[in-house]
Amino acid sequence: MKILVLGSGAREHAIILSLLGEEEGHDIVAAPGNAGIAQVAETVALDPNDPVAVANFAIAEAIALVVIGPEAPLVAGVADELREQGIPVFGPGRAAAELEGSKTFAKRVMDEAGVPTGRARRAGTLAEAEAAIDEFGSPYVVKADGLAAGKGVLVTTDRDAAVEHARTYLDSGSVLVEEFLDGQEVSLFFVSDGHTVVPLSPAQDYKRLADGDEGPNTGGMGAYSPLPWLDETFGSEEAFVTEVLETIAKPVIAQLAEEQTPFIGLLYAGLILTSRRENDADRGIRVIEFNARFGDPETQVVLPRLTSPLSSLLYAAATGTLAQSDRPTFAAASAVTVVLASENYPGTPVTGRPISMLRDADAVPGVHLAHAATAQSGDKLVSTGGRVLSVVALGDDFAEARARAYDVIGNISLEGSQYRTDIAARVAD
Repeated sequence: MKILVLGSGAREHAIILSLLGEEEGHDIVAAPGNAGIAQVAETVALDPNDPVAVANFAIAEAIALVVIGPEAPLVAGVADELREQGIPVFGPGRAAAELEGSKTFAKRVMDEAGVPTGRARRAGTLAEAEAAIDEFGSPYVVKADGLAAGKGVLVTTDRDAAVEHARTYLDSGSVLVEEFLDGQEVSLFFVSDGHTVVPLSPAQDYKRLADGDEGPNTGGMGAYSPLPWLDETFGSEEAFVTEVLETIAKPVIAQLAEEQTPFIGLLYAGLILTSRRENDADRGIRVIEFNARFGDPETQVVLPRLTSPLSSLLYAAATGTLAQSDRPTFAAASAVTVVLASENYPGTPVTGRPISMLRDADAVPGVHLAHAATAQSGDKLVSTGGRVLSVVALGDDFAEARARAYDVIGNISLEGSQYRTDIAARVAD
């Protein structure tokens, strides 16, 4: 199958590596891709956010399936144009993508579908934001209502910082102020063809920049999968996944279908497991947010464990035949990814610096790199953004996977770079 993957990050690199690992021998094209993707697939200088340009390219190149990686093309309506042209595409249309593009829209859909989530207030003015901040109290949770590249969320005990965060994002739209929910966070992906929904395997992401969940919020500094500690509360990972499928994913997909905005693609459920209390209906699994695409860096640990063909799953969703497909299966292996970020990330990162010693990754079993922000400059590989590389490691257990990941990341040279040293430490004992 000839497949076009839109995007330029580590998520797209992970998707492409999964597709290339299948026996079918797919022809993969990436737009625009990055230096790492260019080592394994054809890359083209195509604007992934231009619906007409993408559709024209897909027609001219006889693309059988388009996979949309990042959120911007979804909100720009690229999937809508492709569907109008009869091209199978994995990714929701503009209307359904508002599940990620607008947190107010997502809250409204959850309310209509009866999906458990935290209380929230939308604020269009600073006065409204301050009133909501005082209503919910500390810790304060303030979110940009629109897309913010994973960095529009602030959780703080500092009221002044919460107000300032609201002020910043009110300049370009509205904000959501939410009640603080305490508990373990889980990321769980679902594939949908607009009606049928199937789950993937859960992962845990690390959003804060520094060890011990200190520092500013980022797009994600690492992740691991599966989550063995789910057994303690739910009896098994399968029981947890089934509960989320039945109480969250299916109701949301059904609600969007009823509203004539079918969700075709990847539903990312960001969840929090609040402390369960006897006879307390307000505790349990709650939705923090939805995304309308594969999450980064969770994709880097979920897809390497996938033993079912990814292409078949995505194509079935794109063509409305998911009900005829088998449920995805996963290896028992432990997967860990650690993100190498540029100096000053998540602020204004220092870019253009050379990256070296990457070949050391090949010498460590079970390890590969997923490039996020890299480019080739002459004979040098250079950084082009904040999160530069994901080091992905598989092992028989988490201790082995962590040792492999940190062995490699410790031997990558990028001036001023930073990474967390505690990814998956809690499950490696």
